[in-house]
Amino acid sequence: MKLEGKVAIVTGAGSGMGAEEARMMAAEGAKVVVTDINVESARKVAQDIGDSAIYLEQDVADEAGWTRVVEATLAQFGKIDILVNNAGMTRSEKLQDTDAAFMRRMLDVNVVGSFLGMRATMEPMRRNGGGVVINIASGLAFTSLPGYFAYGASKWAVRGMTRLASKDLAEYNIRVVTVTPGAIDTPALVPAVRENAKTMIPLGRAGGVDEFARVVVFIASDDASYISGAEIMVDGAMIC
Repeated sequence: MKLEGKVAIVTGAGSGMGAEEARMMAAEGAKVVVTDINVESARKVAQDIGDSAIYLEQDVADEAGWTRVVEATLAQFGKIDILVNNAGMTRSEKLQDTDAAFMRRMLDVNVVGSFLGMRATMEPMRRNGGGVVINIASGLAFTSLPGYFAYGASKWAVRGMTRLASKDLAEYNIRVVTVTPGAIDTPALVPAVRENAKTMIPLGRAGGVDEFARVVVFIASDDASYISGAEIMVDGAMIC
């Protein structure tokens, strides 16, 4: 029960990695707030978890929405210990096909959304004596792939925010860590990677959502109490 007595907000938790993170955190003793722009998927995950979870509809790029999520979490569970900025937007588009509106939306969701989450939760965490923010990046924040200009740029920014926030929030005993998935077997996995996993990935396969979620749980737990500002890769040696 690594997270017994903790309260976690997991964004984008209606499916994929976020859903598994929410389920595993609850299994480890946490109370979990499951948020997603798709309220039906968030509801299903929360219902599967049971009494230790609630669900909320959320567009992470909406500042007022973050206020509502924090208020609802405090009303239901009384505190916030953990934030997982998991929600994100992925789309393949080359620089020459990327217009300003699409670029702004990508940055709003992947960068501003994570920023707003940190801003909204830092004061409740400070009052509680500290906390943990986990920002989910991408292998494309460490390397490049043709056709993912806006997405890759946004995830590079997430890495930078983590490093800077870890310095600023250390005085509040708030740890900030980037956890980076490589090829994790979700519907969002690039088809070419799934099809060529045996040759592209040294471990010879895509990772499971459970394997990724276990790392997130570890970073959220007191076992990782001296880890902050770090970048943890979960990629089967694909990128290193």
